[in-house]
Amino acid sequence: MTEWEKMLAGIPCDDRDRQLEQRRLIAKKLFREYNRTTEEDMPKRKEIMQKLFRSVGENVFIEPDFICEFGSNITIGNNVFINFGCIIFDCGEVTIGDNTMFGPRAGIYTTNHALNAEERIKNICISKPINIGKRVWLGADVKIIQGVTIGDDTVIGAGSVVTKSIPSGVVAVGNPCKVLRKITEKDKLIK
Repeated sequence: MTEWEKMLAGIPCDDRDRQLEQRRLIAKKLFREYNRTTEEDMPKRKEIMQKLFRSVGENVFIEPDFICEFGSNITIGNNVFINFGCIIFDCGEVTIGDNTMFGPRAGIYTTNHALNAEERIKNICISKPINIGKRVWLGADVKIIQGVTIGDDTVIGAGSVVTKSIPSGVVAVGNPCKVLRKITEKDKLIK
C-alpha cells in the first residue's frame, strides 16, 4: 500500500513521502496560478479549479489567497462562496455542500501529526475526512478539525474551533464549538 493510499484510508502514513511531496507541488502550482487571477479571469479560474479539485460545481467563487494541500481530495458543490485567505489541508477527503459560504480565513484541517514524539519526528500523520453540508455558513476564522461533519443549514460562529460533529439547523459557537441553539423562523430578517 502506498503512503497516498494509507493517507486516504485513514491509516498512519509518512507525510514526507516523495509521492505526496510531488502531488503537493502540483497543487501549489495550481493554487498559486489561481491566486494571480482577477475577477476578469473567471473562465481561467474555472479551468484551474477543474484541474485542482476532485469535483467542482457551478457558480463557485473563491477569493484569493486560497491554499490547499493536494486539491484532488476536495469536492465542492454548486453556488459555493469561499472568502479571502481560506486554507484547506485535504490529506483526507473534504466535501463542501451546495450553497455553502465560508467567511475569511476559514481553515479546514483533515490531518494531524502523531502525538508520540518518536512517530512525529518520523513524519507520521493520520487523516480523517471532513464533511460540510448544504447551506452552511462558516463565520470568519472558523477552524474545522479532522473527522468532523457539519449538518445542513447550520451556522458556525466566527472564531469557532470545531472539534466534534455539529447537527443540522443550529447555531454553534466557541472553542471548542458547541451548539448554542436551533435556527427558527424568528431568525428570518425579512418577514
